[in-house]
Amino acid sequence: MFATLEDSYTPLIVPTPMDLHTLETSTITTHEKAVQINLDRRFYGTFAEIGAGQEVARWFFVVGGASGTLAKTISAYDMAFSDAIYGKGERYVSQTRLQNMLDYEFALLIERLNAKRGETTSFFVFADTVSARNYLGTNECHGWLGIKFQMQPMARPSEIIIHVNMLDKENLQQQEALGIIGVNLTYGAFYLHAEPEKLIASLLDGLSTARIEVDMIKFIGPYFSNVDNRLMSLQLVEKGLSNATLIGANGDVLQPSEVLHKKPILVERGSFRPVTLVNLDMLDGARQHFLADAGVQEGEIVELMEITMRNLLTTGSIDHRDFLARADTINAVGKMVLISNYAEYYKLAAFLQRYTKSRIGLVLGIPNLKELFDVKYYDMLEGGILESFGRLFKNDLKLYVYPFMDASLNQLVSIREVDLPEHLIHLFKHLLENGYIESIENYHKEYFGIFSRAILAKIRDRDHSWEQMVPTEVATCIKENHFFGYKA
Repeated sequence: MFATLEDSYTPLIVPTPMDLHTLETSTITTHEKAVQINLDRRFYGTFAEIGAGQEVARWFFVVGGASGTLAKTISAYDMAFSDAIYGKGERYVSQTRLQNMLDYEFALLIERLNAKRGETTSFFVFADTVSARNYLGTNECHGWLGIKFQMQPMARPSEIIIHVNMLDKENLQQQEALGIIGVNLTYGAFYLHAEPEKLIASLLDGLSTARIEVDMIKFIGPYFSNVDNRLMSLQLVEKGLSNATLIGANGDVLQPSEVLHKKPILVERGSFRPVTLVNLDMLDGARQHFLADAGVQEGEIVELMEITMRNLLTTGSIDHRDFLARADTINAVGKMVLISNYAEYYKLAAFLQRYTKSRIGLVLGIPNLKELFDVKYYDMLEGGILESFGRLFKNDLKLYVYPFMDASLNQLVSIREVDLPEHLIHLFKHLLENGYIESIENYHKEYFGIFSRAILAKIRDRDHSWEQMVPTEVATCIKENHFFGYKA
């Protein structure tokens, strides 16, 4: 039996495009949320904001009754003042700076107020550090927001941290959006902490992804000890708050720009259900070409295994345990997981090109390559397939294509033998001859008999020969955690 590489094959079945999501929002307004918090005498704390004024704290002053909520507001806008209070750091808009703000201000609250009202008050600190649009409009508009809070008096605090990309074109609009999402985060922490999925869905109440994007969220502390932040990252994409989120090789959730910034990136798209020897062979073969093409050292490359929402929704709904099984097996071989809502390759390329001008490599098999040249998937673009390829190869991007064995012909098919529509042959040759598409030449032919569907069947049938089709680390991970229906 020959491999069809279906594990790395993601059909480009594209529905009516929805680049901007309109989220189902709650009926309670930002004004009403701020009023409710101000009237709730349980919570008392500090708002510390850097970079876009005091837009969150302003809401609590405007609606009235702020004296019952605010112990202090501060905006250490000048870098010297910020460094003097929170310590020096390489980047002012960073998770590290946000964490320093939360820790410093919370410790100060406890030091000054715990003896007086600690037995009856749940203390909190809201903080943000933001880079809003500058006068020339040349900066990256993003920010870190977080809240550190007690669930009841004298309790150990828990935290919620998010990263946002601000998409409004004007500084004033960005400030407004920041104020709204800050109130939403504070309200969610106080009243929706028991239901993290509802909290996530509420973050863009009164907003849309046309204005702001949340591409990372992390729940920390004793109250959230049972929350899996990988599932929360999945929720961001599933609920439309972001089109992509990133999980590190150790299972920690990451913010894409802090990992991908100015890095050469190599991405393999697949189902990874589970990770097979073929998957790693594709990546290993592509890496050898990538190192020669990009002129970089191996340690500089960021390697991602990407799972699309289309892939996760093949059964109509997302099975969270199945998703975690895929993520764990990817982590088992030391790779990061990219979860994306980009069915089209040119959209994935645009996402990556937001963060880097270095070489980007996309690893795919012959079936995916043929799908890429199917013009029906580009009807929504005025320029059709030419526009999609113009976007895909806009910067320094290359496709690395893994061959497969055609069972009907008993013949190895590489990019030189791929069967494409006649009217697209010249376009394909142009891309091939100019180095946009390259064949992976280093591969293990003995792996062509491996594909995930057979592995899953063998696992269910307790046929242990599947263990020879996956990396040792993956086999161990599956058996220890009883993934994919495995039974000892």
